[in-house]
Amino acid sequence: MHCIAKVILTMNLKDHIRSVPDFPKPGILFYDISTLLSEPKAWRYCIDQLSETVGDQKPDLLVGIESRGFLTAAPIALKLGIGFALIRKEGKLPGKTISYNYELEYGSDTIEIQADAIKAGDRVVIMDDLLATGGTAAATVELLRRVDADVISASFIIELTFLKGRDKLLVPASSLIAYND
Repeated sequence: MHCIAKVILTMNLKDHIRSVPDFPKPGILFYDISTLLSEPKAWRYCIDQLSETVGDQKPDLLVGIESRGFLTAAPIALKLGIGFALIRKEGKLPGKTISYNYELEYGSDTIEIQADAIKAGDRVVIMDDLLATGGTAAATVELLRRVDADVISASFIIELTFLKGRDKLLVPASSLIAYND
């Protein structure tokens, strides 16, 4: 009898995230996933890790938040053999849309989803690259609930834990990378 061992490689994804000081304004440290995207082994590892986490939840559909959430949700939906829907800023989607207005720390914003993107009762996972203050992710949960989706969780590559965005979400959240300051 031959035994074939599956080799599980681990990777520190933080090694593939570029920190950009004072972007988009002074005092902000921006975590840029462009360097992760440009490294195929790191990007594959990231997608595989997110796919495992999300796949275990058995969603019907993944919902990506504009625009970097599209980068994670679309390939994972394809890998899992499930659907993908987009949350976009107002006026960016064709056809009939459903809108949600929400307040942010610096003003207000509006997000939309196409009216026929989700069927009532669909089990959905929200995806984005980064969870910071949680405003847009929390608004996405509310918008999806308005269209009768069963929002089962939210998943992110990066979480800025010191901003406590997870506290605003009314669903479980997971992230691959955490920055604590």
